[in-house]
Amino acid sequence: MSRRELREHVFRMLFRKEFFESEAEFGEQVKRYLEELEPLEEKDESYMFGKVEDIYGHVKELDDRINEVAKGWKTRRMGKVDLTVLRLALYEMLYEEAVPEKVAINEAVEIARKYGGDDSPSFVNGILAKLVTEN
Repeated sequence: MSRRELREHVFRMLFRKEFFESEAEFGEQVKRYLEELEPLEEKDESYMFGKVEDIYGHVKELDDRINEVAKGWKTRRMGKVDLTVLRLALYEMLYEEAVPEKVAINEAVEIARKYGGDDSPSFVNGILAKLVTEN
């Protein structure tokens, strides 16, 4: 599976997390989602699941960083698509050295364009641009 496909599947898994409070419910949803992707290589499944877990291990830090630059748009007020895209991109920018910041931003804008509202791509791009200049 390509990096772009993996990233989009990670986004979809992360997005589902927003709707389930219990880890058991979320785990069941992820399991069903992964079954729908069959046949799926074990390395891809492991990568996606591990990345989702790691992002949620950093979600407070990611949200704090987003809140620092999102004037008037705290994470609790953001649309779930936009917030999920921002978390994924910021995680890649901070923790995945193999992913250049420009690539993370471009991919995030593309996901926002595909899954978000009309203003999502520019909103996501603006927040991520502020995060880059902040570093």
